[in-house]
Amino acid sequence: MSRKEYVIPFVGLKTGNHVFEYDLSDSFFEGIEDSIIHRGNVHVRLDLEKKETMLVGIYHVEGSVTTECDRCTDPIEVEVEGEYQIVYKIGGGDVSDDEALVILEKDAFEVDVEMNLYELVAVSLPLRKIHEIEDCNQDMIALLEKYVVNSLEDDEDDEDFDDDDFDDDEEDSDNDDDFDEESDNDIEGNNDNDDIDPRWSILKNLN
Repeated sequence: MSRKEYVIPFVGLKTGNHVFEYDLSDSFFEGIEDSIIHRGNVHVRLDLEKKETMLVGIYHVEGSVTTECDRCTDPIEVEVEGEYQIVYKIGGGDVSDDEALVILEKDAFEVDVEMNLYELVAVSLPLRKIHEIEDCNQDMIALLEKYVVNSLEDDEDDEDFDDDDFDDDEEDSDNDDDFDEESDNDIEGNNDNDDIDPRWSILKNLN
């Protein structure tokens, strides 16, 4: 059951722009089933434009939340920030596969933005949510060092990946191509050589 403060009765709104503001606290995230966010202090401003057949919502997200560290699974606080657009189309029809498009029934008179608020905060999380190595759960770090094939030090080295290394690989690849081309020329270009390896002659006859 949605909480009423996140339901907007748009039928009573005039055509044009309207502003709604939400302060999402711990109780908001605790009310979301299977939430990956445990606590939070996030301000969301919704600029909602009402048109004849749709609502266009611009969500501005800013604040901080507590989730799990991707490395040790202990709680970690991270900053969240972003701006997103969601279009609410009125008139029914097929369910949209576009996450930025919500289809409302033809007779709908209100829109529930609770899950939109949660999902937009969730997608604002950084891709990697990890403590500084010294702040991680050291018991978990010890287990990872013991059982994970690539050590945490290797993982940190990956973050410092140098594009020059990639360029060197490309140069080596180019050199390999030159070598292969020369090898092909050696095979195909020595047809007039009387000293050709007899094994190549046998293979040519098979063709």
